[in-house]
Order: sequence, then structure tokens, then C-alpha cells
Amino acid sequence: MPSFAAEVIADSSGKWVGNGVRFPTEQEAKDYVRDLARRWTLVRDTRVVMSTEPPNYNWVNNGPVRISD
Repeated sequence: MPSFAAEVIADSSGKWVGNGVRFPTEQEAKDYVRDLARRWTLVRDTRVVMSTEPPNYNWVNNGPVRISD
């Protein structure tokens, strides 16, 4: 099952970086990265990419919630 991951550029290197958080829908990942960019002052750009890793979070009530195994 594909998932969606948030990535940011947070320095002058221009390199996209992400973490291990994966969402089942593109919209959830967009909400997550938008929230992340508001909290991190150095974010220069954001994007959402498809991942082959299984989803491990949902976006619920304006926050990430880990999916139980």
C-alpha cells in the first residue's frame, strides 16, 4: 500500500529531507507539512511525495496520530 511523505528544504543546501512519518492520503501529508512549516522558522520549501513504505500515521484533529500495529 503506498503512502505519502512530507519533505522540506530547511537550509541553504537546497536538499529535500524528510522523516519516517507516512500518511495514507496525500491530503493528510499536505496538512502535516503545512503545520510543520508553520512551526519551523527555517523551512524554505515543502512538498509531498509518494512512498512505498506503509502508512504509520493519520492526521487527526490537526495533529499526527500513530497508527497502531
